[in-house]
Amino acid sequence: MIKSHQAVTFSRLENALFRLRAPILVLSLLATLFLAWRASFIEPDTRLERLIPGSHAFVENARDTLGEISAGGSTVVRVAVSRRAGSIYDYDYLLQLQKISDELSLLPGVDTGSLNSLWAPGMLWFAITPEGFESGPIISSDAFDGSPKSLEAIRNNVLRAELVGSYVSIDGHSSLIDFRVLPVNAATGQATDYNLLSHRIDDIRKRFENDDLQIQVIGDIKKVADLVDGFTQIALFFLVAFLITAALLYFYARCVRATLVPLLCSVVAVIWQLGALNLIGANLGVFSVLVPFLVFAIAVSHGVQMINSIAREAAAGASSLDAARISFHRLYRPGLLALISDGIGFAMLFVIDIGAIKDLAMVASIGVALVIFTNLILLPLLMSYIGVGPVGISRSLVKQQADNRLWDAVAHFAEPRPAKLVLAGALVLAAGGFYIGQDLRIGDLDRGAPELRADSRYNLDSNYITDHYSTSTDLMTVFARVPQGQCDTYKTIDIVDRLGWQLRNTPGVQSVDSAAETAKFSRYIGNEGNPKLHAIPRDERVLTRSIERVGGSSVTLDFVAESCRYQAIRLELADHRQETLQGVVAVVRDFALEHNDADIEIVLGSGNAAFEAATNEVIAKAQYETLAYIYAVVALMCLLMFRSLKAVACILLPLALTSVLCQALMTLLGIGVKVATLPVIALGVGIGVDYGIYIYEQLRIHLAEGQPLRLAYRKTLRSTGRAVSFTGVTLAVGVATWIISPIRFQADMGVLLIFMFLWNMVGALVLLPALVHLFRVGGSTREPSLEPVMPGPAVERILPKTQPGQSLNRCA
Repeated sequence: MIKSHQAVTFSRLENALFRLRAPILVLSLLATLFLAWRASFIEPDTRLERLIPGSHAFVENARDTLGEISAGGSTVVRVAVSRRAGSIYDYDYLLQLQKISDELSLLPGVDTGSLNSLWAPGMLWFAITPEGFESGPIISSDAFDGSPKSLEAIRNNVLRAELVGSYVSIDGHSSLIDFRVLPVNAATGQATDYNLLSHRIDDIRKRFENDDLQIQVIGDIKKVADLVDGFTQIALFFLVAFLITAALLYFYARCVRATLVPLLCSVVAVIWQLGALNLIGANLGVFSVLVPFLVFAIAVSHGVQMINSIAREAAAGASSLDAARISFHRLYRPGLLALISDGIGFAMLFVIDIGAIKDLAMVASIGVALVIFTNLILLPLLMSYIGVGPVGISRSLVKQQADNRLWDAVAHFAEPRPAKLVLAGALVLAAGGFYIGQDLRIGDLDRGAPELRADSRYNLDSNYITDHYSTSTDLMTVFARVPQGQCDTYKTIDIVDRLGWQLRNTPGVQSVDSAAETAKFSRYIGNEGNPKLHAIPRDERVLTRSIERVGGSSVTLDFVAESCRYQAIRLELADHRQETLQGVVAVVRDFALEHNDADIEIVLGSGNAAFEAATNEVIAKAQYETLAYIYAVVALMCLLMFRSLKAVACILLPLALTSVLCQALMTLLGIGVKVATLPVIALGVGIGVDYGIYIYEQLRIHLAEGQPLRLAYRKTLRSTGRAVSFTGVTLAVGVATWIISPIRFQADMGVLLIFMFLWNMVGALVLLPALVHLFRVGGSTREPSLEPVMPGPAVERILPKTQPGQSLNRCA
């Protein structure tokens, strides 16, 4: 039979909320309409500088040496114009190449002076002839008439300029156009719209591609733009996840009202989140675009707990208002604790000095703060009016009777022998996960753009250019900083040459360009091609003239600063994998340690590869530091609420096991820790702590009544445990569709989230009670009697029983 009930005193806040529920709901509706309008203005944030650590030494070196704008992220785009069959030494092909080059040079944001192609006037060939030194453009407009003679001359010029592998493919079927993109459009003074520029490049590609001609495009702005173009697909997957969640929630509750209200409140949280971002002048970053779904998932998790409690109270005979008030009173403390822990934990990501992660932390923190209102306050206020339907109440009664055997079985994990087996299994999993996780890699593990699928257009283009050219878009610049006016001394150039030689022999480095190379080449061709003179002249007067920019070849920028404060060594790397970047950085640092003195300082500086190396170093340091901060915050919040270190251990240890196993899973799947994935590991803690707090709070109440652990846990499972298991499975099924997303980083996040949703659920349902048994947290561990349990709430009622439709008008 149902126990006798005791009255409870509601707080002034609770009384005020339900007394003013109509004005609160009206104001919430108005706020939703306004913020939905503001959310419609949200745009993707494609600023490349948000993907790099702003205070890392490499970035500061670039900023100090080149200035704020130059260091901020000008990027190189490479365009290969290829023939499906036949050589590039064809009249029609070369005319098309000229048109493509001209159109690209006129695009807003393109640094026209940096554009190089076979038609560029600065692209020169050099030769030593009996008549002396000769030079000229690769293609002379005056002499180009399409005749076999002119085409053969172009072929010879390409060979004399040594462009095979750099601007002409090794098989001779394509040639390359490259240019720099300015971070600021000089004509408008506004930041360059990389997404718009990418679309205009695609327009040129569509107009010129035909049965014979193909165009491949690579570069950071193209990669980011392709990710942004996938945002519409991300929205589609979000819709699918929403529909799956709705279907499963209806199957669980069998009540339209109990299905729509938590979904509505969860969507309202997302709308408010996006609208608030727009109000503060922020946008969604490339890697923050999935955060709204995480906020939706967290909101659904808390909403299901509230709906589950309201349905149980309604099944026990409470009116809609009383059921909502009782549920709010019972759940606001654990819910508030869980959400505050989530929000502060997400805010801890601010310690990582990478703009994209800070943006993600801000988006997630705002979203979680809004869930406190929408799902802990707005949801019970709405349900106090509409309540759970008769079918939903009947469903709640049936479930309480039907799943007793299931929860009896799960409750065995609170008994001594099963608890010991669970703890032993957890230790084995933790040891195995830690061992495998030691091989977890930092940064990108594949060439191209790992955020996109291997068969995406960008990665296919990247593979083509990498396979047919000895060039890439992975660039790095090393600076040799000297006192003003000392950039062209023999000592400086000699040091630059020595470092260039070491870098040229470093795995992963494809080319090295510097003033030292220019000086040697200039002296070589100025002395009739005498190989003995392919060296740096010691006479500094000759050296100064030798390092002046020689016509063209592949040089796009001078290596010597106008102020003569530094020399630049420019590298092209084969890829941006961690091993490649670490190898180059180690060579430069070792060389600097040996040669830096009062006259010269070798420092790593600009280039997307340098910035990626800096990002990897920040990520490597931050991954465990951030987790430590998050766990510390969650532990402190749990300690403040439960006033027990044992309680903290019971809630946090299952989360820690999930973190260890998640890193092992990433290792096995070949997913590196980077800007896109580091926050997922941290967010997993926030997603999982909700389960543990709800279960532990309910279990603690039963144990405090002196009930044996197994009986107390069985009652907890029949109320809170049911909602936790449903939420974990539902959210995992919802994100399962992400695995087929064409955007790989969404698919990777889908896999990780499925694992965390399910494993956090398992940890809360199985490992937590075993830990409670281990730590002897309250109650007794003796075997309880298995007297039949009648339908009704699994926890003691806190208000007198009322008839349906009857409301309590006073609070005792």
